[in-house]
Amino acid sequence: MVLALCYDFDKTLSPTDMQAQGYIQSVGYDVSEFWKKTDALAAANDMDKNLAYMYVMMDEARGRLVFNRKKLEEYGSRVQLFPGVDGWFDRLNKYGEERGVTIEHYIISSGLKEMIDGTEIARKGAFKKVYASSFFYDERGVAIWPAQVVNFTNKTQFLFRIVKGVLDVNDDDVNDFFKPEELRVPFRNIVYIGDSDTDIPCMKLVNVNGGHSIGVYHPETQKKDRVYKMLRDNRIRYIAPADYNDGSELDELVKAIIDKTAVYEKLENKHIKDHNEAMKV
Repeated sequence: MVLALCYDFDKTLSPTDMQAQGYIQSVGYDVSEFWKKTDALAAANDMDKNLAYMYVMMDEARGRLVFNRKKLEEYGSRVQLFPGVDGWFDRLNKYGEERGVTIEHYIISSGLKEMIDGTEIARKGAFKKVYASSFFYDERGVAIWPAQVVNFTNKTQFLFRIVKGVLDVNDDDVNDFFKPEELRVPFRNIVYIGDSDTDIPCMKLVNVNGGHSIGVYHPETQKKDRVYKMLRDNRIRYIAPADYNDGSELDELVKAIIDKTAVYEKLENKHIKDHNEAMKV
């Protein structure tokens, strides 16, 4: 049995936006000014906000730095992570293995795949798949066009890919019908961890289909307004500080979900076996 842990990235695994941890400053912008510029560009052109920030990143790099995958991964290597993130993945994998549950970790983010790939956790192979916005590169390796744009609404497609085991973004089999027993990771075995409104479509989809949506908040500021609202609106089931250390509230919560999964799947497999037997009579 498989339990898929799906994460947003910015303000979920990392305290701030990844672009604000070196890149924005390197092209001569104050962080708030940069986002004001990208938002204004999007508003003036009926443009997706993610496409707007990707364009501005590429445009502002001209004459300042070579805007290629290597440079973006270098910026990614500097991205700060919340406490305990570095040891979280191996620890939960081991905990699941001891209970007969295979744990898989996925990123579903509007941030940049290249930066996420540059983080130490990604380089160590923590994630089965990283779904995030990314660039297309020319023959010289320079970014010239968006290859993938992930926004808050199209994030949900990646959940369906995980559920059906159709992970390639260009595989149209994701639209095929699957019987419940054919699903590789049923929604009840999906955990989605996020922090804000941009995660709501995924959180709601997981929540209404019997999975586990968790809203996290900064462990130092303790600002809970967003997660309280999501909880009141039935977008999520649980809230916890974004503290990934062993024994933290989030750690104990996810371990409890693993324990529940181990027991429930035994019962579900028994039900499917009995049902199939009865259908043959």
